[in-house]
Amino acid sequence: MQAAVRSSLRMAKDLKTLQDEYRQLNKSCFILGASGETGKELLKQIVQSQLYSKVTVIGRRQLNFEDEAYKDVNQEVVDFEKLDEFSSAFQGHDVGFCCLGTTKAKSGEAGFIRVDHDYVLKSAQLAKAGGCQHFNLESSKGANKGSSFLYLRVKGEVEAEVEELGFERFSIFRPAVLMVDRVESRPGEWFTRKLLGPFSYFFPTAYSVPMTTLVQAMLNNAVLPSDKKVDLLENKAIHTLGKMGEEKKK
Repeated sequence: MQAAVRSSLRMAKDLKTLQDEYRQLNKSCFILGASGETGKELLKQIVQSQLYSKVTVIGRRQLNFEDEAYKDVNQEVVDFEKLDEFSSAFQGHDVGFCCLGTTKAKSGEAGFIRVDHDYVLKSAQLAKAGGCQHFNLESSKGANKGSSFLYLRVKGEVEAEVEELGFERFSIFRPAVLMVDRVESRPGEWFTRKLLGPFSYFFPTAYSVPMTTLVQAMLNNAVLPSDKKVDLLENKAIHTLGKMGEEKKK
């Protein structure tokens, strides 16, 4: 996949041209998990880039936006325990971005599986039924349905099950440790980020990735033409895609 990404970047048109062409398609999108750090930054960059003619946030509660730039963002409040009753929220979107996720420490084992597997899979099923063509999933480095570690096994299982739904395009992002100062307190994650700080300097693509780079990679990937039904983007590929176009800005 890494070689494929490099090849795509070499052959790709100028990023701005790709973005302009993408805007002309008047695509609509939805975001799941917009109250979390990745989803929040994703929404911010989508609003700023104006890549989509309609943007919808799907979540369990109404979000308050003070910035006028968010005035056209639509919100659908749903009960994730009864998603079938809210199928209309998933209808009519061309592209979906799923950034749902919790931790075992925060929600317990059952709660973690319910959010990271059940909610994600059900949302994907409803999105597919509602006409979504391109589904983007934030997963994790090391995701593997055969893993003995619960976190990685659940991530791998949901990847495989969403793939079976047969989206026209399914993009999986497997970031390593996300470098971000969360509003939510996660002491273990904070310690890991501090520990990896020096390593990230010398080996920037191996152990971590800035959250903003992940988000930019998701958006750059969306505008890149692809004839693949499944894009599997590991951490190094995320770095490459996330930095695409930076040279043009300099």
